[in-house]
Amino acid sequence: MGYHTKFLATVAAVALTTGSAWADGHSEPTAETVVASVDGMDITLGQMIMLRSQLPEQYQQLPDDLVFNGLVEQLVNQQLLANSLGETPARVEMTLENELRSLLAGEVVNSITSAPVDEAELQAAYDARFEGVEPTSEFNAAHILVETEEEAQEIIALLEGGADFAATAQERSTGPSGPNGGNLGWFGPGMMVAPFEEAVVALDVGEISAPVQTQFGWHVVKLNETRQSELPTLEELRAELTGEIQQAELTALISSLTDAAEITLPEEGDFDYSLIQNLDLLEE
Repeated sequence: MGYHTKFLATVAAVALTTGSAWADGHSEPTAETVVASVDGMDITLGQMIMLRSQLPEQYQQLPDDLVFNGLVEQLVNQQLLANSLGETPARVEMTLENELRSLLAGEVVNSITSAPVDEAELQAAYDARFEGVEPTSEFNAAHILVETEEEAQEIIALLEGGADFAATAQERSTGPSGPNGGNLGWFGPGMMVAPFEEAVVALDVGEISAPVQTQFGWHVVKLNETRQSELPTLEELRAELTGEIQQAELTALISSLTDAAEITLPEEGDFDYSLIQNLDLLEE
């Protein structure tokens, strides 16, 4: 039975349990307050608080008295089993060392990522990102796609004679935008194949192009509208810039700690790389 399944069974068994863990008159509890003990091994309130904070969401919604008693029973049972083991296996010791290292490092990372970033620093990062960046032109265009240049010329003649562009596109265009009147919506530089983009850039608003050949066929293009792209605001980039600043701070901290520390690293050939899969070494 897994841990969470066991916890559910435990809280179900104590569902009718009520009452406080401390009688009236006891001193104010702290993280070090002993809740229970097993053969002299204390289970503290702080340990229970941490365990409860790590429970899955469905258990977080349970009443506190129910969770409290379930956690006490769970921890007591775990301590009983732990005490019966005797000597701590090497693999457990190694796991605890790794876990402690990770938790302590995580505290440092959290101290950086939870600290507010100065507004001036954010503004400087924003300004640096867009220094020298000019807004680009964006285009709203429509096209009619056909197979031959002759067909394209025929369509241009129809349009010059007063035919409606959208209706002609719906009737004659072989492209997927045809049913939508040939409308391609807004696009910026680099989003269309080069010959098509070059034709669009050369047009005035409302103007219709000469036939344009691409790998898709022959296009008759109409420029509907142009606009200048807007740079994202600082507020829109706040979370992204904050993360970049915090990451830079963390990288700088690691660099300074590295410079100040005595570090030895394995040289190539010192170890057989496959050894990291050898769990039997932990049994020796």
